[in-house]
Amino acid sequence: MTIQFVTFGMFIIDEFSFADEQGKLTGKTIGGGGTYATIGARIWLPPDIIRMIVDRGNDFPQDIQNRLLTYGSDIWHFRDDINRVTTRSRNSYRGEYRGFEYITPRIRLTPRDLERARLTRPASVHFICSPTRALQIISEIQEIEGWNPTTIFEPIPDRCIPEELPSLKAVLPHIAILSPNAEEALSLLSLPLVVTKSAVENAASEFLKMGVGKENSGSIIIRSGALGAYVITSNRKGQWIDAFWSSAENIDEVVDVTGAGNSFLGGLAAGLSIANGDVYEASLYASVSASFTVQQFGVPHLTVGSNGVEEWNQDSPHRRLEVLRQRQDKEIENKNH
Repeated sequence: MTIQFVTFGMFIIDEFSFADEQGKLTGKTIGGGGTYATIGARIWLPPDIIRMIVDRGNDFPQDIQNRLLTYGSDIWHFRDDINRVTTRSRNSYRGEYRGFEYITPRIRLTPRDLERARLTRPASVHFICSPTRALQIISEIQEIEGWNPTTIFEPIPDRCIPEELPSLKAVLPHIAILSPNAEEALSLLSLPLVVTKSAVENAASEFLKMGVGKENSGSIIIRSGALGAYVITSNRKGQWIDAFWSSAENIDEVVDVTGAGNSFLGGLAAGLSIANGDVYEASLYASVSASFTVQQFGVPHLTVGSNGVEEWNQDSPHRRLEVLRQRQDKEIENKNH
């Protein structure tokens, strides 16, 4: 059995503080870009074909452990170290501003960690890092004979700077999918940080000209919040995929966007395996995964009904997928008339 998805993103215990409560910590929850991506994939795929390494310190809370196991015990490869604490971060909110900082040391994951954990040769891998570090990850992947995974690269926000552009150009031919968010894409290209559909389309075209994937077979997906996501490849014109919660009447469903981009890319990886590699179709799965992540602080809730059918946040991912697909089809039809 082939493992379909593994992330090199980390597991983190997220702590939240809000300025209107004197900055006091208001709780802790499951976090980390890797965790959100993994759960984004889990929304569509069974737990026995998804894996994530979780570095578990001597302070690992039992309630968080129990919550992780609700998604399926097969997913999590726990590595225990009684001599260190679990990686933690603080998310601070002051009005529209959101701050993020690590408050304990972090452990980075690499392809060599997969070898040591016997999680070899998954079909797709996801990594969140700088372009410079992405080059190192690709180099390690290439050391493993006979392994050619779908590589999904999510640039880390604070390294989406013009100085990283040479490294990005060097890594792009080895990447199947490049997916920054809109601000990150514009920043890498030294473009004005005004997010409009035309600005995003222009940025995607610029990246595509650099040559993405083997023989330009790769894809650019620029995640753009409520605007949706713009998907383009060298052999098919660009297309906007709607955000599921994109209209004014359902804006209350969007509680917190932390992890939405990560879960989008986990959903994308799952969609690629279901849709035989069609990145446009897979992006619909991605948008639905993100829709569950934004409905609460932390990760979405999974329940299983008496009929054995899984529900996420008391809703069906397949129902949302059909709603989104019909909406997209209608927009394309209206555009063609």
